[in-house]
Amino acid sequence: MTTRGGAPPGWPASVPPPDAPGWQSRASGWAHDVLRRQPVVLAYVAVRHVDAALAATRAAVATLRADLRDEVAPEALGEAVDAMQREQARLEADARATRLVAEALRGVRHRPRL
Repeated sequence: MTTRGGAPPGWPASVPPPDAPGWQSRASGWAHDVLRRQPVVLAYVAVRHVDAALAATRAAVATLRADLRDEVAPEALGEAVDAMQREQARLEADARATRLVAEALRGVRHRPRL
């Protein structure tokens, strides 16, 4: 299934779909100059950055209550776990989006399934 003119589900909303004119510059517009000149390198770094943040968030969700139970009220721990779970969901979507962009930069195109 595709969305927005050929972009696969999970594609970042701020980036035009692959094959749209100039989509690569929009995908790399925020990066250091060297990474802007090498979008495949930028995508490589971005995937690893999001993966690391996701791993840290998963670890926090798994250990937060046990690690802080003697220092933080149970209600606050529950709120913190809820917040971290929302962050985990956001990062999971970001991880998919960065992988899709990295694949598209390497020439992979997703086609709708019937």
